[in-house]
Amino acid sequence: MKRILIIEDDQSIANLLKDYLELSDFSVKIVNSGADGLAAFEKEKSDLVILDIMLPGIDGFDVLKTIREHEDIPVLLLSARSEELYKIKGLGLGADDYITKPFSSGELVARVNAHLNKFERMKERFGRAGEGNKLSVRGLEVHIDSRRVFVNGKEVTLAHREFDLLLFLMQNANRVFGKEELFERVWGMDALGDASTVTVHIARIREKIEEDPSRPQYIGTVWGAGYRFMV
Repeated sequence: MKRILIIEDDQSIANLLKDYLELSDFSVKIVNSGADGLAAFEKEKSDLVILDIMLPGIDGFDVLKTIREHEDIPVLLLSARSEELYKIKGLGLGADDYITKPFSSGELVARVNAHLNKFERMKERFGRAGEGNKLSVRGLEVHIDSRRVFVNGKEVTLAHREFDLLLFLMQNANRVFGKEELFERVWGMDALGDASTVTVHIARIREKIEEDPSRPQYIGTVWGAGYRFMV
């Protein structure tokens, strides 16, 4: 039984989601603050987190940052804010989806299932890759099976989508991809958001792997066309 952690300060919304998810045979735990959410996350293993942004004390963005430092599990953000800036920030921090209130509980359950299935397929694909399978270019090493990244022997930590995006570009080296195509290929056609989040992720990856992000040696910008991994 998959375990879902709901971090939501509106108890009526949390209870409604819990009912729908339990009808779909999920095990559900509810907490009502960011601090309690982090405590629950550290104490019990969860397969997916549903996270409200506007929480008392520690907000959802800070909770998301902490989760991404430790786990790659799917995280779905809930928010009453529909502005693009909030979506870009949430997706840029590594959220897998951004759902605006009010929403259909049935649709949210469908999204939960979709992200869990996609996550399982990803784990199976990387598991089949074999122990020690890696890509290496000029001091940059991406270990596919363990999802670890090293630059000149020093490990750097990439968020879930950052790793997926870097791996995809490396596996298709020298090919130019537009933002829209990258968003479709890495996030999936059913993802909520838009291609502008690709720019945010590229910038974050460069900060972590490039010696000088303003003069990238790995991920280049092809003006008017998109990005490519340079070999």
